[in-house]
Amino acid sequence: MAADLNLLDPALKNTMTQVLARCRAAGVEMRPNNGLRNPHDQAKLWRQSRSLEEIEAKIDEFESQGAPYLAACLKEVGPQHGEHVTNAAPGFSWHQWGQAVDCFWLVDGKAEWSSSKLINWKNGYQVYAAEAKALGLFPGGYWKSFKDWPHIQLQIHGSPNVNKSVKEIDQEMQLRYA
Repeated sequence: MAADLNLLDPALKNTMTQVLARCRAAGVEMRPNNGLRNPHDQAKLWRQSRSLEEIEAKIDEFESQGAPYLAACLKEVGPQHGEHVTNAAPGFSWHQWGQAVDCFWLVDGKAEWSSSKLINWKNGYQVYAAEAKALGLFPGGYWKSFKDWPHIQLQIHGSPNVNKSVKEIDQEMQLRYA
């Protein structure tokens, strides 16, 4: 599934178009596969690597902080299974704000997920991150922990809760998605 860059914040869309063009010029084809993501989809990703106790604790936390919509998102998506792919609960990923995009490296018509594999002495994710950073974006591959090489975001902060309370995030997500 390809991400629609038109759904992103215009500043991210414009800069990502440049990043992708610069990657192509360097011989690396990056393909957007996840851009704007609703809170229910984020809840699925967040839940998939967590225990029932962790999930229930997060639901309780959201409810106690006046965030019933985010709590409902976690409840409604039900059990999920899979590897750990995000630390961001629903509302707390820049994807829900249209300010993040994930791309994969296309090699011989297939998605390549390795951040260490070299082709012609280059790794696609390394090139992608460097080009994004050079244009003022913030690559997940440069994070100190939980490196997320496919992820690029417009904001330096890891989460919207730097500027907003949980209740404010809940209200904004409900306004945008409910």
